[in-house]
Amino acid sequence: MLWSSFEALHCSRSLTHSNRKNQTLLMYGSDKEALEALNSKHKDLLSEIGKVIVGQEQVIREVTTAVFAGGHVLLVGVPGLAKTLLVNTIAQSLGLSFNRIQFTPDLMPSDIVGSEILDESRQFKFMKGPLFANIVLADEINRTPPKTQSALLEAMQERAVTVAGEHYPLPSPFFVLATQNPIEQEGTYPLPEAQLDRFMFNTWVDYPTHAEELSVVKATTSDAVASVKPVITGEEILYFQQLIRRMPVADNVLEYAVGLVGKTRPGRERATETVNAYLSWGAGPRASQYLVVGAKVNAALNGKYSPDIEDVKAVATPILRHRIVRNYKAEAEGHTVESIIKGLL
Repeated sequence: MLWSSFEALHCSRSLTHSNRKNQTLLMYGSDKEALEALNSKHKDLLSEIGKVIVGQEQVIREVTTAVFAGGHVLLVGVPGLAKTLLVNTIAQSLGLSFNRIQFTPDLMPSDIVGSEILDESRQFKFMKGPLFANIVLADEINRTPPKTQSALLEAMQERAVTVAGEHYPLPSPFFVLATQNPIEQEGTYPLPEAQLDRFMFNTWVDYPTHAEELSVVKATTSDAVASVKPVITGEEILYFQQLIRRMPVADNVLEYAVGLVGKTRPGRERATETVNAYLSWGAGPRASQYLVVGAKVNAALNGKYSPDIEDVKAVATPILRHRIVRNYKAEAEGHTVESIIKGLL
């Protein structure tokens, strides 16, 4: 069931307008040319984002990788690290619509999904909520009750919402970038592991270096305004997502990705001594799927035509970080999730 739903999810991302699809296909004579175009577009994308965002190369890389893989990202970091600005800038450079939702304890599902109202002719009319955008920033997702969290996470999975028995598809492409503050936990509603699993990446947003912070202060305390122009269209993103799916993967790379996930499961045959000692729960099959898709995108963005084991390793930490659960012994002895993952690579 998991595999079929995963395939159905990504098959549903095919282009909705056949004429636009044909126009996009005509741009490239072959998949090889299309992969080279993707690599070039990504460089242009980084150049545009760099006009506004200083540093954070790894964060930008992971977010853009998720965009071309068709996944969602959970950004974890303290306030004031320009997470909102980053997402807004990426949306502008992608030429996509963008909405920000500030999650609060009193936010209801209808506040994000939309609701039906009576119009002037006394007919019910559906008013779309802020979820109807290509890129949605779910700010501080852990500050809203589980009912509203579930509405968002269901939309992430189904790429559609249901209101009063009517089915409304969300814009395509559709990405959710959610943020969490790792410090303030009082009055929050932590996402369960089952819901965290729907995010492709768990990306850590760290403090800037001294040189980066100096550049940020110089840029933001002057009257200079950087303008970001779109370098890619939504139709091209959808085409590149399908292109990534067609990339060939060697059997040894698939074996490595699935084997890596198998190592995270305590009590199983592939589990290492470290895993059995320090983990209480491992990653599920969705992690294996995301490792392969993420490795494909990483290879394409590096100018390669097929992923290798190094590409799997490059995306392993943000994919596995929120899918494995440490036990009390690991926390007491100071073993981090990242150090455990590093030992498995």
